[in-house]
Amino acid sequence: MNVRFADRRPEGAYALAFPQQAGQADSDRLTSLLGDGAGLVRQAATAARFEGEAGSVAEVFAPEGAGVRRVLLAGLGDGDQDAQYERAGGALVAKVQMSGEKTLVIDFTGHKGTAERAARLAYGALLRSWRYDVYRTKLKPSQKPSLDEIVIVGAGEGAEAAWTSLKAIADGVAFTRELVTEPANIIYPESFVERCQKLKELGVEITVLGPEEMTKLGMGALLGVAQGSRRPARLLAMRWKGSDAEPVAFVGKGVTFDTGGISIKPAAGMEDMKWDMGGAGAVAGAMLALAGRKAKAHVIGVCGLVENMPDGNAQRPGDVVTSMSGQTIEVINTDAEGRLVLCDAITWVQKTYGVKTVIDLATLTGAMIISLGHEHGGLFSNDDGLADKILSSAKASGDTLWRFPMGDAYDKLIDSPIADMKNVGPRYGGSITAAQFIKRFVEDGVKWAHLDIAGMVWAAKPGATWDKGATGFGVRLIDRFVADHLEG
Repeated sequence: MNVRFADRRPEGAYALAFPQQAGQADSDRLTSLLGDGAGLVRQAATAARFEGEAGSVAEVFAPEGAGVRRVLLAGLGDGDQDAQYERAGGALVAKVQMSGEKTLVIDFTGHKGTAERAARLAYGALLRSWRYDVYRTKLKPSQKPSLDEIVIVGAGEGAEAAWTSLKAIADGVAFTRELVTEPANIIYPESFVERCQKLKELGVEITVLGPEEMTKLGMGALLGVAQGSRRPARLLAMRWKGSDAEPVAFVGKGVTFDTGGISIKPAAGMEDMKWDMGGAGAVAGAMLALAGRKAKAHVIGVCGLVENMPDGNAQRPGDVVTSMSGQTIEVINTDAEGRLVLCDAITWVQKTYGVKTVIDLATLTGAMIISLGHEHGGLFSNDDGLADKILSSAKASGDTLWRFPMGDAYDKLIDSPIADMKNVGPRYGGSITAAQFIKRFVEDGVKWAHLDIAGMVWAAKPGATWDKGATGFGVRLIDRFVADHLEG
């Protein structure tokens, strides 16, 4: 989808849209922009009970010359927040993407919103336009998107500058959605790494460890998960050094397919486990976004990449493995594998880069979906200040989180009679005991947060800025956290 900014509307055929605040008829503005067609548009909006609610759209075909033009009013709701404009842009694209229109012109002339808000509307439109039809070979013309250009008119000075950064973030979201959407025979540890090689062109330093290197480092927890698969594990590190500040690490769980291993999952719905690498996908997309907009921050993204399969060499329930930290783990359930991957990846980034802040993202527990559904991801942290910063960035970005408790009472639930710990606790509090497990690998003095995003990386229904499928959750959150708290 191409987005451009212009001082006036183009010639020829296009759909024409106007953003409108709730409760504001904008009569004079519509008359000045539409002429004789303004009355018909207002009547159609009234008939459709359009009142400018955020995300609402009124549509009419208005006379223009010897023909007609598709005209849309896009509701912005009350107030003047980024999310309202993003939602309006997404609603417009959802309305016209399959309509046969090739160009959508969004006219801000006379609108009181700022230039940056116009860029935000374009951003929401671009996010909502993403589709992945690579494997769909029999789509009818009417089933294919027709919209290929959005023209923002009258946005004012500063819109294009704001758009440059937002476009980089949208590219990062799109990259994450691509990785999460691809099937497991296409995206596996080796090919995930290969897809990320393009980040080098943006100045990202890439380090890759294979099984031999990880064995020498003692990563028995991560490698134990991978030993049942023919796909060798990888540890991928991406470093963006946009400043000389102390680095902050983001660590993603990258289980490219999760059968559950010997503790195998039920067959129904197992195809969804291609997105069990959503945390790693978010980290990769965020690194692309940060490098794309040249963020003035020092950030390291680490992805622990494995495939969890149940062959004759697979890890068994009851096995004891030794992590890179030297701590031993009794594997009670091989389907609690993500924390085994994360613990070694977190240990590695602490020892390699000496980071003092680590934030991990993982589709870790089904218990999180039971707790929060698909409305929030879970946040766990050993530092209130870090947690507050993440929560504020989550709210501002739209990638929403809710904080959960931690404590010694929960920690005792993962003590093992034969090893330093076991990889699962009892059935209750499963998301919390998973977080307690990861916390045991965070070094003293390191601020740490764990984001359990199991319910957020894949959507069964469309949202404001995504269609069904991969949402790209986590990219905007990481980018906003970096912008708010690391770039200063």
